[in-house]
Amino acid sequence: MSLRALDVLKSVDTVAAEDTRITARLLNHYGIAKQLIALHEHNEKRMVPQVLALLAAGRSVALVSDAGTPAISDPGAQLVAAAIAAGYRVTPVPGANAAVTALSAAGLATPRFLFYGFLPARAAERKRELAELRNLPYALVFFEAPHRVVDSIADLHAAFGDARRIVIARELTKMFETMHACALAEATGWIEANADRRKGEFVLILDGRPVTRDGEEQVQAQRVLEVLLAELPLRQAVVLATKITGGKRNELYDLALRLKGEP
Repeated sequence: MSLRALDVLKSVDTVAAEDTRITARLLNHYGIAKQLIALHEHNEKRMVPQVLALLAAGRSVALVSDAGTPAISDPGAQLVAAAIAAGYRVTPVPGANAAVTALSAAGLATPRFLFYGFLPARAAERKRELAELRNLPYALVFFEAPHRVVDSIADLHAAFGDARRIVIARELTKMFETMHACALAEATGWIEANADRRKGEFVLILDGRPVTRDGEEQVQAQRVLEVLLAELPLRQAVVLATKITGGKRNELYDLALRLKGEP
């Protein structure tokens, strides 16, 4: 909890909280008395006009979420967008962020990362998403809930193979903080070995796919094709991509078909 965050909570008129009970305990701990209103994933759309009405009346509002950052895989994105559209100033107050916290201690060699957030809850959708992410040369950062973490790790293993390195981070900055790094082949066994390892809020970080020279050329060819396919018929896009990248026409044609979702 930063000094700036405390100053903001003391200065505002109203606090919009994901769970007013949790936020009330936080405010009581610091001796802060404020009007609390609930704003969570189930009522955010309905609450946005009420918050805007408070702002229109000249009141200041702080938005807080329980164990994360508002609007980052947490409620608040709709409210922030509506407030900006209505001309109100939205001021971010930095705090702990699980994704960046986990990355800073993960020890990964990949210099770039992609923050995905929560994977789909349905197994079929989750597997489709992972198939699309499989060849990206970036560390992949996921949030996961305790009741889905075993299934998600199993699906990561199936999609990315035995050797890819995963970091399992749990309950970061809290009493039972745990970080464990291993190959994907070992991850399911590790998390199932102890029931306590399946409790809490998770960040899963998967090391990026090693990129060879051929891999770099393929990534570049895909980028060129994506731009051309957005403007041109497939055959014409392939002809131009061949001239631009120097790649083999048959390979680029096959790649273009995959990008277009054609057999």
